[in-house]
Amino acid sequence: MTSVPAATPHDWEIGAARLTLDSGRLSFGVGPLAPAPIGIRTTAADLSSGLTFTKRTNRTVREKYTMTTGKQLKRDTTLRESAFDFTGAGGAKLQVVVRVSAEGAAYRYVLPDGGTVTGEASSWSIPPDASAWLLPYSPNYEETRIQTTAGAAPAADYGYPSLFRIGDTYAMLSESDVDGRYDGSRLTHAGGGSYQIRLADPTITATGPLSTPWRVAVVGDLATITESTLTDDLAPPSKINDLSWVRPGVVAWSWLSEHSSPADPVRQKQYIDFAARNRWPYVLIDEGWNASWVPEVVRYARARGVDVLLWFHWTALDTEQERDTMLPLVKSWGVAGVKIDFMDSDSQARFRWYDEILPATAARQLMVNFHGATIPRGIQRTWPHVMTLEAVRGAEQFRTRAATNTIFPFTRNVTGGMDYTPVTWAVTDRDTTDAHEVALAVVYESGWQHLADRPETYEAHPEALRTLSQIPTVWDETRLLSGSPGASTVLARRSGDRWWVAGISAEPARGEPVDLGFLQPGRWLAETLRDGDHGLIRESRIVRRTDTLTVPLATNGGFVTALCPYTGSATCDRAIEQVPATVLTVDPATAEARPGDTIDVEATFTLPAGGPIADVRLGPPGQEPVTAARLRGGQSLTGSWRLVVPAGTTGTIELPIVATYRWKGETVHVEQVVRVFVPPPAPAGDAWVSDLPFLSESNGYGPVERDLSNGEQSAGDGNPITLRGTAYPKGLGTHAPAEVTVWLGGACTSFSALAGIDDEVTSPGSAGFEVLGDGRPLASTGVLRSADPARPVTADVTGVRILTLRVTDGGDNKNFDHADWAEARVTCA
Repeated sequence: MTSVPAATPHDWEIGAARLTLDSGRLSFGVGPLAPAPIGIRTTAADLSSGLTFTKRTNRTVREKYTMTTGKQLKRDTTLRESAFDFTGAGGAKLQVVVRVSAEGAAYRYVLPDGGTVTGEASSWSIPPDASAWLLPYSPNYEETRIQTTAGAAPAADYGYPSLFRIGDTYAMLSESDVDGRYDGSRLTHAGGGSYQIRLADPTITATGPLSTPWRVAVVGDLATITESTLTDDLAPPSKINDLSWVRPGVVAWSWLSEHSSPADPVRQKQYIDFAARNRWPYVLIDEGWNASWVPEVVRYARARGVDVLLWFHWTALDTEQERDTMLPLVKSWGVAGVKIDFMDSDSQARFRWYDEILPATAARQLMVNFHGATIPRGIQRTWPHVMTLEAVRGAEQFRTRAATNTIFPFTRNVTGGMDYTPVTWAVTDRDTTDAHEVALAVVYESGWQHLADRPETYEAHPEALRTLSQIPTVWDETRLLSGSPGASTVLARRSGDRWWVAGISAEPARGEPVDLGFLQPGRWLAETLRDGDHGLIRESRIVRRTDTLTVPLATNGGFVTALCPYTGSATCDRAIEQVPATVLTVDPATAEARPGDTIDVEATFTLPAGGPIADVRLGPPGQEPVTAARLRGGQSLTGSWRLVVPAGTTGTIELPIVATYRWKGETVHVEQVVRVFVPPPAPAGDAWVSDLPFLSESNGYGPVERDLSNGEQSAGDGNPITLRGTAYPKGLGTHAPAEVTVWLGGACTSFSALAGIDDEVTSPGSAGFEVLGDGRPLASTGVLRSADPARPVTADVTGVRILTLRVTDGGDNKNFDHADWAEARVTCA
């Protein structure tokens, strides 16, 4: 095809979108968004000017897929696609691909020859008087949104999604299909109604043909915005074939209401018991967990039908070695998923990390929650084990404002799961009512809905708890019934044959009319939870699709209405049945052995009462189990096996015995272990403790460091051990509370060290140092503070088999307690 000279203007319409070439420059617009300059620059060519049109190719794209999370599980969207080829200076090639659906339009650049991108000329043109709801940009997307106009907004960067109202039409701007080939962008207000797209990096390198992310505009009425799936429609299809292990659900989460609780296994078991009573499928153990007790807590949870999720700082999983070590380890414990935190970047390097962690977690069948993260840009379609992302100023900020709450359904939550962590009476600085708080669990969509208050608080609000234990976290369809950002939101969501209607308000008290025309014909039971004069109240009535349900709303209030086909029942609630209590015993429970030794084990699995349970299997992994088709109350299943201690192991290892059974359509996992101590070789002569293998270790932050101070995050990230200006080449760097055990095997006679708070701590720290032999106290320092000199510690360890070095918090919290055991050594035979 013959090229058309650059001076020849072109004006192409693709549905509601328009692409224009004038004097060699491109512009793009859709609906009420007038054409605005677009283009891309590389080190080889400026492809924002001097362009010549070559050809246009059209096709229809149908995206039909099923999600694991979201506002609508089954998706079926048809898009018109036009690809426009251009030639720039020096023969450089550029293709602009435009896709248009009933919800809006998007475009992307394709560079057939790749190259190094130095920026984009991409922009959007908004009428300056258009209302705007904007998010001042930060890489964790946790700033407070502002309500302004497109023209009056400060000259600053704004994060996606950005919402504008032009007359009666809304436009939401975002992007889709971002991964490590590129980086994340944001909007920069350039004056008037001009918003330019700014990349996170000064340059982006592509080694081959490059397709940039989609620049997305969802355009229509507010229902079109809220119900849009365009961000997912433009993303790549799922990269996971088997999704049987992906399970959304409600999560009990303790960190917000009790910051220290994730470090307390006893308290975590109380959260597990609470989740089991209410059939919440998950408990999240946040920052503070310890590998010394997590496996046992996971076993406790799984026996009660609850799965455990674990928190990680992203730097603990930022190398292939860390991922290959930690992810299989927590999976072997029975952990179902991970919360990964503090990525705080839209750079190409960080998106390349997402490209690494996503297949690594999927390969281990670990679901994911990203905190301190970027917004979803189609990630939950491509990687459907991603249950939710934060990227919102959520309840953990401890300031809940009704007006801000009503903006999120029309902005952040449009693009994907939003981990706001709702329903928190612990947040006392709020202007919302109790019913408003409960309604957030429906109004906000999140595959994992982390409910963030204490069990005792929820049980003190029984009507709220009753509703929360019935609410699904994924939806077959979603409809906006009424509302506007900053004022109110009323949504209807369907799960199976039940509808949930929920509303939140930032306005004075009034009656909220709910048109029930979305219902199927017939009679429906409507159960409404709302604010009353003296707390939450529940009301019921029978309705039809031709009715309007008027709900009294308190100032800044809310409501939740469950609607189910009326069958004569007085409630839409479904029975909450707890997993049957079972008992699994193993004999022996403990043993001492050498690698290659065998241990004869007998196990008995008992259902004391209730049942029946079906398809019961009992045995060690990898060996033939004993089975029973069914067990009833009072019955047991017993078997015997010979376990082999694996070669190359030392310290305490756990050999599991597992019982599984089917109950109410789910598989329940019950596990106990034989704890086998495998002694390592005993030290000889004078030995540095940092050179000995650890039988166990625990630390307040990060791992215990050998011959370095504690860096709080990854192994090897500490500094030289330094106490009062003296550096020591050997020793242990810990962070209180901490504990290290090593094997002496009765071969040593004395221990010595210098204990103190490392000089790298600029704020006052404090810790106590204790030495134990076979669990018996041998020596202690009392509390040492940052200003104290290094304290000599000595102990007679004659006959001691296991030496324990323990560090306790000095009582002023653990934030600065970098506690060193400098020159820790033992003298042995």
